[in-house]
Amino acid sequence: MQTQMTAKRALDLALGSILLLLAAPLLAAGAVALAARRPPDGVLTRSVRIGLAGRPFVLRTLRTRRLRLDLLSRLPHVVRGELSLVGPEPLPPDDERTGNDSGTAGGDGDGAGAQHWRQELRPGLTGLAQIRSRSGMPWDEPALLDQHYAEHHWLGLDLAIMAAAVQIPLRAAVRGLTHRGKAHLSDTDHRLRGYSAAE
Repeated sequence: MQTQMTAKRALDLALGSILLLLAAPLLAAGAVALAARRPPDGVLTRSVRIGLAGRPFVLRTLRTRRLRLDLLSRLPHVVRGELSLVGPEPLPPDDERTGNDSGTAGGDGDGAGAQHWRQELRPGLTGLAQIRSRSGMPWDEPALLDQHYAEHHWLGLDLAIMAAAVQIPLRAAVRGLTHRGKAHLSDTDHRLRGYSAAE
């Protein structure tokens, strides 16, 4: 397990650094655009989340969802080791699933028995629960998916989740472009010139 976690951290550090370098111009442009609007609370949201070994950290996120900049703006947390590229959802301290309330056992499969593994994993930028959240399957509860990931994670699964996390928004963008450019013809649009319904 220790070797696997070391390899996982090495992947986070290497790939996270590369992604942060590539995303830096977009993040800077997004921050400048947001600053120009002068939002009252600043360009970043700040919220406390529970990380590895139950340590709290302040999660900073850009206040925009365009081009997934909100997600990319969390990459510094990956490089610093507060987040992993793939892992369970980062939870606030008052969430019973963090394990801070040892007497609480949730009815969603993520009770006291499952709280222990949350202390042993870094929360993720994305994860199994995030990529499966729109499937609508009854067994795809986020808590169960997070627990499944914790019990079965390995680098191959991480790479598959990252590939899906990239593929889903790309597929949605392509679908949006194709639907936007597609002509919607009525029954009369494709009739021959001079054709009359009375004929």
